[in-house]
Amino acid sequence: MGKKGKSAVQDELRPEYDLKELLAHGVRGKYASRYHKGTNLVLLDPDVARHFGHDDKAINDALRLVIELGKLPRIRKTG
Repeated sequence: MGKKGKSAVQDELRPEYDLKELLAHGVRGKYASRYHKGTNLVLLDPDVARHFGHDDKAINDALRLVIELGKLPRIRKTG
């Protein structure tokens, strides 16, 4: 079986819908900034993910602990 060309593909849009009219009032990228604002995905390496499972609360708690530890005064070793 070969691939169907564009001419062999059937248009499934109902005749009462005019695609040009439907797309005439669309705004490209209308929600793009809203999408990017709320998107901050991070891919964890497998070894790190194993320690937390797939629990976002555990990962957030661990990162908050790292932030707090970074605020502690550092003790300098002498000698």
